[in-house]
Amino acid sequence: MMTSTTDLIRKYDVAVPRYTSYPTVPLWENNVGELTWKRTVQKAYRNFGNYEGINLYLHLPYCESLCTYCGCNKRITKNHDTEKPYIQAIIKEWEHYLKVLPEKPKIAGIHLGGGTPTFFSPENLFEMLNYIIHSAEVLPEAEMSFEGHPNNTTFEHLVTLRLLGFNRVSYGIQDFDENVQKAIHRVQPFETVKKATDNARLVGYEAINFDLIYGLPHQTVDSIKSTFKQVASLQPERIAFYSYAHVPSVFPAQKSFEQYLPQKEGKRILYEAGKILLQEMGYEEIGMDHFALKEDPLLQAKIAGKLHRNFMGYTTQASKMLIGLGSSAISDIYYAYAQNTKDIELYKEQLALDHFPLSKGHLMSIEDIKTRKTILELICNGRTKLVDTIWDMKTIHQMSEMQNDGLLTLTNGTIKVTDMGMAFIRNICAIFDHRMKNQEAKKFVFSKAI
Repeated sequence: MMTSTTDLIRKYDVAVPRYTSYPTVPLWENNVGELTWKRTVQKAYRNFGNYEGINLYLHLPYCESLCTYCGCNKRITKNHDTEKPYIQAIIKEWEHYLKVLPEKPKIAGIHLGGGTPTFFSPENLFEMLNYIIHSAEVLPEAEMSFEGHPNNTTFEHLVTLRLLGFNRVSYGIQDFDENVQKAIHRVQPFETVKKATDNARLVGYEAINFDLIYGLPHQTVDSIKSTFKQVASLQPERIAFYSYAHVPSVFPAQKSFEQYLPQKEGKRILYEAGKILLQEMGYEEIGMDHFALKEDPLLQAKIAGKLHRNFMGYTTQASKMLIGLGSSAISDIYYAYAQNTKDIELYKEQLALDHFPLSKGHLMSIEDIKTRKTILELICNGRTKLVDTIWDMKTIHQMSEMQNDGLLTLTNGTIKVTDMGMAFIRNICAIFDHRMKNQEAKKFVFSKAI
């Protein structure tokens, strides 16, 4: 057995997908036309959506300034005249779905992401969301959440969204250290974050999430400790502790701080330090990169083996339909994926011509559906049955090697990820990824696993 953590990091710190979907977006076959998409949406709604409801993801891409670490699709501008035309485009796209869906849709959840959703005024957000909500039936247990930038999430934003039914907010903190914040061009003092957090609780939000990142420039164990001490004083219900994804060939702004990044073992030490601190603060690890307090429904779902995951992250909902609205938004309707065009002007033009603004997609094969189930079981519940997986001799060899390295166990036909193995969960998922085994997959750019 390989017992040295350093050796494990050196061995497994390779480029692999993050598995927010399977197949991962670069490996889609792009075999979904508009007519096929409409028919597949109808099929998925008849089979799942009419009783589970659908989740909506609304991508709001505008930001007033560039955070140089960011890998999201965004448009940097201070021109707020862009808000109204974009809101109207999203409403028009939703109207396309209303025409396709066989009945008034049931909504199991809405999530606003970006970009910076709170770039948009409360009035414009109300116009968009009020239209969507009143054109559908919002289920009683619907989860409504948004990503807020602490610097511009106003009390009016919080009140407006709360009155519309939003009950969760996720703040992008990343790190409280001033040197780190300056390097990634996201300066937000602790007092600003505290005010945004206190206001959310005052208005009645049931859960607050903080997004934190390890592996950023200038981070040290001491700076991580300092950040987590400040986080502890605010005690959000959930924390996402992500690995920084360094892909400067795709996001050139990342080159500005490249020389100050912690490397390999140093980066992993930051994660381990953060994980210990989180556990001391009362948080428990959930799946990949996520932590929650003991009373949180996510943790209860994990304990019950009922945790789910989609493009929006971990959820307690079993809904198999996620429809993405907005430029670059991704839809996952169980039988197929589709992504809207990333170009905002083209997105609006396609809608003006009464077309779905799709740029790429993927129809799931039976093999894809089976492999996705394996990967989701691994990243949600840390186990899967060998009989349910698709494997070849290479898979068996890799599984045996990982068992020798202490990352997983195979007992009575059940593959179980060890505590150590959770740090390498992306590597474990990759051995069941039959599409990644195609040599063509190597030409795509993925971030490192560690």
